[in-house]
Amino acid sequence: MTALSRAAPAPPLTAEAERCSPTDRTQKTAVLFRTSPLLLDCGRPLSDVQVAYHTYGEAQGEATLVLHALTGNSAVHDWWPDFLGAGRPLDPTREFIVCANVLGGCAGTDGPSQLGDMPISLRDMVRVGRALLEHLGVRRVRIIGASMGGLLAYAWLLECPDLVSRAVVIGAPVRHSPWAVGLNSAARAAIRAAPGGEGLKVARMVAMLSYRSPQSLAVTQTGQRRPGVHAVTSYLEYQGEKLLARFCERSYVTLTGAMDDFQPNAAELAAIRVPVLAVGISSDMLYPAAEVSAGAALLPNATYWELDSIHGHDAFLMDPGELPQRVAAFLRGGTAAS
Repeated sequence: MTALSRAAPAPPLTAEAERCSPTDRTQKTAVLFRTSPLLLDCGRPLSDVQVAYHTYGEAQGEATLVLHALTGNSAVHDWWPDFLGAGRPLDPTREFIVCANVLGGCAGTDGPSQLGDMPISLRDMVRVGRALLEHLGVRRVRIIGASMGGLLAYAWLLECPDLVSRAVVIGAPVRHSPWAVGLNSAARAAIRAAPGGEGLKVARMVAMLSYRSPQSLAVTQTGQRRPGVHAVTSYLEYQGEKLLARFCERSYVTLTGAMDDFQPNAAELAAIRVPVLAVGISSDMLYPAAEVSAGAALLPNATYWELDSIHGHDAFLMDPGELPQRVAAFLRGGTAAS
């Protein structure tokens, strides 16, 4: 993989990249590391890596890179309609937007079935993402990620300081706390105890409780939806079934393990000079706002802003409020602080 340099001239756009258009919502694939393997952090080489991705807007040498959440995918138009579109923070009429499915997942990029359950790190995911950007002729990016995507954004800042011009991190700490690691450990234990799908459903039910807040559930899940069954029970069962229909338990284990193992130290974080907007969520139980704020304070060029919502960690999807405007201002050169 050829290193990208801030001073290097923009490489010519590939024929594939030139075909991108603002209205194209087709998932694309690329095969990377064909001539030189990727050396994973676990020490194993990886060649011919298939990566699935979406692009929006006309291809150019500068782009906005969207980093998806744990069980998300590259189809930003499906899961972030408040952010993608003309006049929104991710505007395909004025910029080139890229989102790739992460290595180790199950949405088209090589995952455990292809990788043989070898451990994957967030930094490995970044190296694959960088190779994709090279493939597309992109040499400079703004990055935005929420939840796991926010943790991955910090990995991008550490791994590719020459490539990233600014970053937005929403609802994510600089590293996983014992609380977050504990929740993921319980989820993986459930999957190991009941393989074949039942464990994944339980893991999702536990995760959904951490994604919401007591106040949110009190407002949205009171009473009973069917006789003798609490509404919140029906809700959690439904979320478990829905995830089982679209996600892979092996990917869940791989990705949560990568999140837990990402533990940058204070010196590494202090070396990040890129402007960062870190967004906490007032009622977030998974990644408390105070934790997000304290992590941002370790970065020399970070701005912290807090989204006020009762809906917990998932507020960035359910109840974004002023978040789109703040993010748009920051990505376009402002501070988003006022």
